[in-house]
Amino acid sequence: MLLYIGTKKGEQVPQTQPKIAIVGGGIAGSTAARFLAKAGAKVTLFEKAASLVSGPPFCHLHAGGNLYPEISDEQCLTLLKQSIDFARLYPHGVDHRPTIVALPAYCNRSTQHLMPRLEKLRARYAALVADNAENQVLGDPSIYFKCYEREAIEALKNETVKEKPQTLDEWMIPFAQKADLDKLQFPVILVQEYGLNLFRIGARLMLELKKDPNITLHLSTDVKKVQRDTDGWSVQTDTKTETFDYLVNAAGYQTGKIDDMVGVPCERMVEFKAAYVTQWEAESAYLWPEIIFQGERGTPRGMGQFTPYPQGHVQLHGMTKDITLYEDGLVASTPLSCQPQLPQNLVEKIEADWTWRETKERTQKAIKHLSRFIPSFALAKTASKPLFGAQQIPGSDPTLRVAEVAFPIPRYARCEIVKVSSTIDMAYAILENLVSLGLMEEATTVEMDDMSTSIEAEAITKEAERLCRMREYPEAMAHLCVP
Repeated sequence: MLLYIGTKKGEQVPQTQPKIAIVGGGIAGSTAARFLAKAGAKVTLFEKAASLVSGPPFCHLHAGGNLYPEISDEQCLTLLKQSIDFARLYPHGVDHRPTIVALPAYCNRSTQHLMPRLEKLRARYAALVADNAENQVLGDPSIYFKCYEREAIEALKNETVKEKPQTLDEWMIPFAQKADLDKLQFPVILVQEYGLNLFRIGARLMLELKKDPNITLHLSTDVKKVQRDTDGWSVQTDTKTETFDYLVNAAGYQTGKIDDMVGVPCERMVEFKAAYVTQWEAESAYLWPEIIFQGERGTPRGMGQFTPYPQGHVQLHGMTKDITLYEDGLVASTPLSCQPQLPQNLVEKIEADWTWRETKERTQKAIKHLSRFIPSFALAKTASKPLFGAQQIPGSDPTLRVAEVAFPIPRYARCEIVKVSSTIDMAYAILENLVSLGLMEEATTVEMDDMSTSIEAEAITKEAERLCRMREYPEAMAHLCVP
């Protein structure tokens, strides 16, 4: 089959359509499939689960990395640009509600320590918008963040909660009325970091990849063997063996298994995490911002993350070993294998299921963790099993938040994203590698505007609801807080 790719206006050059295998249909593999198919490649995607984007949960657009005070300014600025690109690519999955960043009174840092970084982020965001108006996806750059001293928050207590907040002050009203201000430092910061809905993003990718004639989608398919051939790769599943020109390893926390099959060295870590799904019926009619209570990771005072969904549902993280983190949940590769070995009890959670007893125990601990700062949240209840999974971290630094892709041998890409927003830079890097190998025409490119979808929002919602039912989560989580 010949593919004609334009090199100059009016000029056409014939090129053989490259065949690309992608192992893993998480956000990395699915996004890569979209980009490479749009560029003209013939893509076959192998996914072990029955649907796409079913790996570790994500819920937050880390536009500046304000959840991570320990990372460098450079990583934060990279996350900002990547998050803007991600929001442009997946607009149907972005929940346009801001995020409160609050430091507990006992924290050994102060809010003032965050200000220089926030000013850098605001300036960079303004520059990106000045360069391209399409980058204005995080609100007005002049109000990328706003600081609230205690007096300003106290003044909001007497305001009426708005059904559809329009201003930053209106978003702050529920927090002003419910938070225990005596336990916080001031100022409290409201920043335009938005939510991400993994069910809606997964739904859009399910619909798009099934529709694309350049993509063959194999769900519920486990790759048993990968072998390097003279000019490419053979990929074996339970049913057949196929040959390809190029291999993309996007297997997530199991990336090391493919590396072992291929025979390339690596160094990586894998960390198991869980987020807990609750329902706070007393607040089911109101819109809340997301709230981050910063803390020291891995201690009883670890960060608490309050992520609202419709109908009073709230997803919780507590960065302690009793809640989101697990004892022995962070493991590393060895000289004998690229695949870090999680304890068997954590593997069983990923591959089988949770017991209801542990679900309730850990969820109640998460509720208690957040109700330290929002006392009435103690009345919230367990709504479903947790969102969970194992996250890969390339190298040996567990604080790393920006990574994209590596090319350890020819015709092989290893996806190494830590945050979902890195997937676009990853996809572009793979495309550039294909061009450098002569598998794609030198002029081949994919513009962000070319990636817009023709799929209606209603179809995405219905598919997202189906994914929620299939995975046993509340259907409300298929919807945005801010439609």
